[in-house]
Amino acid sequence: MSGLALLAAAGCAIVAAILYVLARRIRTSTGLPAGKIIYTDIGAWRRNEQSLYSERHHLAGKPDYLVRQAGQIIPVEVKSGNTPAAPREGHVLQLAAYCLLVEETLGQRPRMGIIQYPDRQFEVSYTDALEQKLLGVLDTMRLAMDAPDGPHRNHAEPRRCQRCGLRENCEESLSAPDRNENA
Repeated sequence: MSGLALLAAAGCAIVAAILYVLARRIRTSTGLPAGKIIYTDIGAWRRNEQSLYSERHHLAGKPDYLVRQAGQIIPVEVKSGNTPAAPREGHVLQLAAYCLLVEETLGQRPRMGIIQYPDRQFEVSYTDALEQKLLGVLDTMRLAMDAPDGPHRNHAEPRRCQRCGLRENCEESLSAPDRNENA
């Protein structure tokens, strides 16, 4: 092998090593566990347009990531807001819904999922108790939807109302002053 070819090979090896280190740093910063990413709904990188769907539970969703690790599938939900001391209940239930959807659509029950906040991640065990809590919340939501006067918004957290994508058309919106004069 000539000196030029040896130099080119060494240069390629250095570039490959640098790219490998950068890729590991990026993956670590996302909070993803080691393993193969088999589904993503984040960004343009292999974004999956198809939702997971459970006919049995009439539930659909798109987790941010599904990672296959040592034969297990781990749903990962990435949150961009402030990092709480403990995962928020709504986020835990959302992750539980993804665990349920993985079990229903892929035939494998996840033992846990991950909620990744900007400064910390939480591993959440997908237990029978958490599944039952999720199913109870889904039942409560369906009953509210079927009620004659429909579901009502929870305005205990005004910031939540302000961030809601449906507030422009909501009859109970806190951010539409003319709609709440008679409330």
